[in-house]
Amino acid sequence: MPVNQVDAVRKKGAVRGRESRDKSLNTKLTTAELAAVEAMAEADGRAVGEWVREIVLKATRSPSDPGSEQLLTEILGLQLFLTNALSAVVCGERMSTEQYQELMRNVRANKRRAAQDAIAQYLAENKEERHA
Repeated sequence: MPVNQVDAVRKKGAVRGRESRDKSLNTKLTTAELAAVEAMAEADGRAVGEWVREIVLKATRSPSDPGSEQLLTEILGLQLFLTNALSAVVCGERMSTEQYQELMRNVRANKRRAAQDAIAQYLAENKEERHA
């Protein structure tokens, strides 16, 4: 008798908590490409198939590298800061401590949205180019 009912109804090959993986993707690689893939998988401590699956699924979830999205967020934060801070300087105005602190709060609050908007715009432009 099974210890719990879930184990009794699980399909053969299915892992608890997810459906069975029964579909395959195939590709051809050169010897050098395969060696590079194997080296990356080994460095990550994973089997080649597991490593490749993770990379493919990551690419389907996010069209950009998460590290590059973070970098873009910080770059756009700097752009927001410089644009707002320099506009006062160019106009010959001085910025008070309170204005500076408000500017920093504004940048922190808006840099992620600015990066997401930039990525969405980039993806839309690429989509238009592919369909043109």
